[in-house]
Amino acid sequence: MPDTTKDRKAHLLDRLKRAILTQGMRPGADLDEAQLCADSGLSRTPLREVLRELAGLGYVELRTNRGARVSEMSHTTLRDFFLAAPMIYGAILRLAALNAAPAQIEAIKAAQEDFRAALHRGSTTDRTLANNRFHEITGEMAGNIYLLPSFHRLLIDHARISMTFYRPVTPAMVENVSEASQQHDAIIAAIAARDEATAAQLAEDHWNLSRNQIESFVMPAGMDQPLGTLPRSTSA
Repeated sequence: MPDTTKDRKAHLLDRLKRAILTQGMRPGADLDEAQLCADSGLSRTPLREVLRELAGLGYVELRTNRGARVSEMSHTTLRDFFLAAPMIYGAILRLAALNAAPAQIEAIKAAQEDFRAALHRGSTTDRTLANNRFHEITGEMAGNIYLLPSFHRLLIDHARISMTFYRPVTPAMVENVSEASQQHDAIIAAIAARDEATAAQLAEDHWNLSRNQIESFVMPAGMDQPLGTLPRSTSA
């Protein structure tokens, strides 16, 4: 079967998503359009269609007269990430419990099997991508056009940060990864039972499991305001 432009675009889209999620392409890195054209066999027009799609999903930023770059992970964006993540994850899982179709429940069970297999014999990249796919399915279950763009953007940064979470180097980190898998099972059970309250609580528990480790990874020295906590206002 001949390799069509559509096939090459799909392949490049998947390749760039994977590279960005696993930090093979670093946050803020410029994309070399000429090199991407040469590597993918695409001309500039279909390449830019791919880049526009990636920008719409939150993977890259398009800049006038400066080309595309991988989405940043600055201290500002990370603070926003910590503030928004628990609220959005909770809403997504609550809606997933309400709206999940039987085929989607089977899909998330299969994704959990892939995740469990990656924990036992996969690489850090395998674990990160399998976890990301698990959570992508919960977004598909929720099916909310207002939440999904924000949820997808959160998943990109969560995956990039998770390259540390899924490279455990201490017994406590290994235990956390094992608990994450157990929480996935509980999330599936709550969704299958249409138990939205339990699903929302599990979202919070799942977030808290990795939060401390993620904070220690991204917290700059001297920052004493906990990430994800709104600063208290003071009277004049």
